[in-house]
Amino acid sequence: MKKQLCLLLVLACFGGCRPKSVAPITNQISKIWKANMVTEANVLVFTLGTTTNIKPGYSNFVLDLSQADKASLTDVDGRLTTGTWTVSTDNKRLILNNLTPKPSNTGGIIEYYILTAPDGSSLKLERTADSRKTGNTVNQYDLIPR
Repeated sequence: MKKQLCLLLVLACFGGCRPKSVAPITNQISKIWKANMVTEANVLVFTLGTTTNIKPGYSNFVLDLSQADKASLTDVDGRLTTGTWTVSTDNKRLILNNLTPKPSNTGGIIEYYILTAPDGSSLKLERTADSRKTGNTVNQYDLIPR
């Protein structure tokens, strides 16, 4: 009886001690995102729902990653560009490729650092290079699902 009880206890421990499976990062970011807060060169220029934004154009900012390998970006100026998207193998960068029309000085590629592990309710990104559309600033985006 003691052997059976010990065996059950050991089996219960191993069954309950399995690591939780973590969803791939692509599952967490495969959504349509809109700007919640945007910082350009460390200056807060947009907060969703505020009427005194320095750059109200970010109210139209949309990053659509809802389809595998299809991306669309409506930037601060309201222009739409489309292409594909991937996440780097180390899960630290979001890469928009083959963008049409090509945003200035990008060669058709825009990359973002993924600043925090996305949880599906927010996505924090920072451009890896400056943006001509915002006066050559490096921008940070706090995005929420649309």
